[in-house]
Amino acid sequence: GIDIADWQEITVKDSIDTVIHLASRSFVPDSFLRPREVLENNIDATINMLELSRINNARMIYASSYVYGSPKYLPIDEEHPLAFWNPYASSKIIGENLCRCYNENFGLRTVILRPFNIFGNGQDSRFLIPSIIDKAKTGRIDLKDPEPRRDFVYIDDVVEAFIKAAEYDYTDFEIFNIASGVSYSVKEIVDIVRKLIGAEVDVSYSKEKRVNEIMETVANIGKAKDVLGWEPRVGLEEGLERMIQSPPLS
Repeated sequence: GIDIADWQEITVKDSIDTVIHLASRSFVPDSFLRPREVLENNIDATINMLELSRINNARMIYASSYVYGSPKYLPIDEEHPLAFWNPYASSKIIGENLCRCYNENFGLRTVILRPFNIFGNGQDSRFLIPSIIDKAKTGRIDLKDPEPRRDFVYIDDVVEAFIKAAEYDYTDFEIFNIASGVSYSVKEIVDIVRKLIGAEVDVSYSKEKRVNEIMETVANIGKAKDVLGWEPRVGLEEGLERMIQSPPLS
């Protein structure tokens, strides 16, 4: 592979009509431990992909993230104020602003997708859902706070959203939330996993609250449905079952 944060490594620089920019350092705790590395990598990579799009007069599809911080209202639509609530999310907001810069200055046709909490097969075990599944298979789950609620969207549905964005005949600049429109608490996820595992699983919660914890996120996905013709097809329980039954990655 190549390091797209390094312009000198990008050797294919012509005959491109659409750039789908997915790559970034995305683990939020790492962004607190190594903020300069995460910010530099994610911002430089985005600048390079925008420049690649500009010189090819290509369309740009940018993978952003949940960038709303603590919600001022629910469900969250694309007009909700943004918040620099962690360095990773901040890198995505900066990336969105760079997309807008290239759109306004060079007419770069751009679609930004804002996936909420993605889950699915092959996900890094440090993320919440794969860590719950891994712990459940040992017979014991130890977690902190059971109450936070998140809007989870299955990876296959996210892929379909990017396909829809690539097929969408857009001429300017658009932003879409990509999510399920439903929230689940940590405890609800644990209870579904326990049911699907079908074995005895002991669960304990320390009730410890994370600093600046967001207690609930729910997306308004009406715009993606109406404009892109996209909607999620895999619910949380079906997605969890697929993850539990899938063989481990080699």
